[in-house]
Amino acid sequence: MTTRTRPRTRALPLSRTRTRTRTRTTSVKGSATAVLKTETRLLLREPAALFWVLAFPTLLLCILGAIPSNREHSTDLGGLRVVDLYVPIAVLLAVLTAGLQTMPPVLTGYRERGILRRMSTTPIRPGSLIGAQIALHGAAVALSSLLALAVGRIVFDVALPRHLVGYGVALALVTLATLALGATVSAVCRTTKITQAVGSAVFFPAMFTAGVWMPVATMPDLLRHLVTLTPPGAAARALDATAAGQWPSWTHLGIMALWAVLLIAAARRWFTWE
Repeated sequence: MTTRTRPRTRALPLSRTRTRTRTRTTSVKGSATAVLKTETRLLLREPAALFWVLAFPTLLLCILGAIPSNREHSTDLGGLRVVDLYVPIAVLLAVLTAGLQTMPPVLTGYRERGILRRMSTTPIRPGSLIGAQIALHGAAVALSSLLALAVGRIVFDVALPRHLVGYGVALALVTLATLALGATVSAVCRTTKITQAVGSAVFFPAMFTAGVWMPVATMPDLLRHLVTLTPPGAAARALDATAAGQWPSWTHLGIMALWAVLLIAAARRWFTWE
């Protein structure tokens, strides 16, 4: 009786396994970096998008500040001026424009033209593309915010936020939540036209909750409480608090953080290449 011997499989050395894992990780990181660089170049070629995010909010602030009555102190506003209230509103307008008007059509357009389908054969994952768009538009929002604060201070003598750390935290949270909302809109809409329609349908109510037509601080109590359940409304209250030198309410920060987590999860769940 003969005994069969099983062929012995040769295990790869541990060093070679680690090298392959490291190479794969480096490849993925390199792909994400390449996506970010490419998206940056494409965004810089869109002057209209840059205008609405970077320049329009500050331009609107200048128009409102040019009205003499808006530069007068009012007892109804706690001694503040209308232009004082509209600096943070201009900042939130930049956030909403980037998240709901500029970014979603870009992602949906990629899908509609078949670009995402061709990218699906590469190491690039949906999270890399969405992350690049969020990073770029977040940077644009930061620049627009600095411009609005600078113009408000230099031209209209609006005081800078007294609690800069709290201001930065609130702005980062509302920016993340709004951009995640835009990514979710892009994920569930299959064409650019539908994306633009849905984005506009969300954009105008969001402008109201941000206080564009009526500052949140001047709204009736019930309406103000309802508005602060949304990211723009909670952000408006948080930015007003930091302007007065206070740390934002943890409730308002929690509302924005919760929306950001839920919307990021939804975007990652529903975003597909085709």
